[in-house]
Parts: sequence; structure tokens; C-alpha cells
Amino acid sequence: MIVQNKRIVLIPAYCPDEKLIALVRDLREMDLSVVVVNDGSRAEHEPVFAAIGGYADILTHEVNKGKGAALKTGLDYIRQTYDIPYVVVTADADGQHLPEDILLVCKKAEKCPGCLVLGKRTIGRDAPLRSRLGNGITRLVFRLSTGMAIYDTQTGLRAFSNSLVDYLLSVEGERYEYEMNVLLHLGQHNIRAEEVPIQTVYLDNNSSSHFNPVRDSFKIYKEILKFSASSLLSFIIDYGLFCAIMALTGMTVLSNVLARTASASVNFMLNRSFVFGSRAHIFRSAVRYFLLAVVVLLFNTCILKLLITAGLPYMLAKIITETVIFFFSWTAQRFFVFKEAKA
Repeated sequence: MIVQNKRIVLIPAYCPDEKLIALVRDLREMDLSVVVVNDGSRAEHEPVFAAIGGYADILTHEVNKGKGAALKTGLDYIRQTYDIPYVVVTADADGQHLPEDILLVCKKAEKCPGCLVLGKRTIGRDAPLRSRLGNGITRLVFRLSTGMAIYDTQTGLRAFSNSLVDYLLSVEGERYEYEMNVLLHLGQHNIRAEEVPIQTVYLDNNSSSHFNPVRDSFKIYKEILKFSASSLLSFIIDYGLFCAIMALTGMTVLSNVLARTASASVNFMLNRSFVFGSRAHIFRSAVRYFLLAVVVLLFNTCILKLLITAGLPYMLAKIITETVIFFFSWTAQRFFVFKEAKA
């Protein structure tokens, strides 16, 4: 049966308490449909799900699969059950997302079809220490890795139209790393992120969160660092060849050109398959990469020659040069070379 309601709240729930009951009932009073995914909760939490049975569609994982898996289960159900167009809001089950803020991001998504709307919390001094540190560090690394300025990268309050459901189902990740992966790949799919300020609620110093700081942070940063691994390996190849050829020939330009050619070939293949996972046509990407490589090579060579002429040792000059052009090269590859065409 196809459902006509255009506003749906998706809540992944693992061992929730009575706050979920109050949230679901408030949302229904606001005429929002609710889909709750019981992600393998323990038996003692069954009364909570029984209490919301008349207010929400409840999907069940027999074992705990993780937040990402629960969100995908809910999205797949919504895609099959609800008639388009519609807006989905993902919210947490622990009471940190207020009904009025859920409605706020929902309305924003209705005005910005095709955008991912994020509920932006203010991470102030009254926030738990692990929340301040975690979000601050992640925000910085995310900005350096993607070039995107998102203040609250860890928010679970997100809204989007039905046009993004297929993309969200295709993103890798089964647990907390899934939400970060969604943000990491927005640029590749020409999806804009919009942030909407919401109230910041931390209950019992955020003790209800099932986020494991060590385990789940590792999964998040593993995905981010993958973006930098290819550049590091290419730099090692480039730097090693440059120093070796320079030692043999003493010719700065020749050494730099040969080293850059070899490292660029490796970098292209790694970035296309391992880093960006691009499905763009390989020939088109190769042409764009070649054009970028020419620009970077000229830029790189000019800076390197200038620094060596100024009296810096060639090894130090090479390191400074690569550092200067890193962010330019990264941004160009992400948003030009491996950018996929709009559907």
C-alpha cells in the first residue's frame, strides 16, 4: 500500500527508554509519519516499542547491526511504502532532537529539494568534553580533507527529499561511520549541504549515546584518512625519484618533470578507484587529470626553482613546494577531475 503523507521521521533505536515514547507521540500530534527501526534492542526494552506500536511503523533487526544499517533499512522501507514526493528527517531516539527542531529541518528540506539539511548544534562550553573535542577535531579534519565547511559534522538530525534516498542507500558503512561517509561524498554527487541552527540538548552528560569514542572514531577517521593516503604515497614516490635523479644529474627541472610524471600516473589510478571511487568515464577523467597535471607541474616547478635559487637546499625546497600545492591539487581533483556528471 502506498502512503501519501509527505513528511516522514526515521528513528533508529537501540535500547531506547521512555523518551522515545514521548518523542513519537509528539511527532504524530504534529501530523508527521514516524518509522522506527528497532536495531536489535534487548528484551527489556520491548515495552517501549509496544507503547509506540499504534503511533509508528516499527521495523526490527533481530541482532544489532549498527546505526548505518538501521537507517538503510528504514530508507528502503520508506522508498517502497511512500508515494513521492516526500521529505525524510532522521532523528535520534534519545530525546536530543526536539520535535520543533525536527519540523524545522523538515520545512527547510522542502524549500531546498536536492539538498541535505543538517541540524546544527552550538557546541559551547556547557557541552560534554568528548562532544566538544570530537566535533572540533572532526570539523577541522573534514574541512582539510574535503574543502567543505560544515560546523556540526556529527549531527544525527538530517532532512532530505526523496531524490537523495538512492544516494543515501548507496553509501558504504553500517555503523556510526555511515553518517560521516554520507558527508564525505556529497561533493562527488553535486549535493549541497545546508545547516539550520537547532537547540542543543545533552541529557545526563550525553550518557545515553551509544557512540564508542575509540571504536567509532577510528572508523570515522579511517575513512577520512583514506583521502590523504593516496597523496602521501604519491609524494613518497615523487620525492624519492626527484632526489635520486637530482643526485645523478644535478638538473632541477628534469628531475622534477620525471618524478612528477611517474607519481602522477600512480596518483591518478589510486584516486580514481581507491579514493574517490569515481564512476565517471576514465578517458574524460584522464584528460582532466592531464590538464590539471600540466598546471600543477608548471606551478610546482616554478616554486621549486624559485626556492632553490633563493638558497634553500633542494630537499627542503621540495617539501615546501609540495605542501604549498597540496590543497590546490586536492580541491581540483575532487571537484573537477573526478566529479561525476549530474543525473
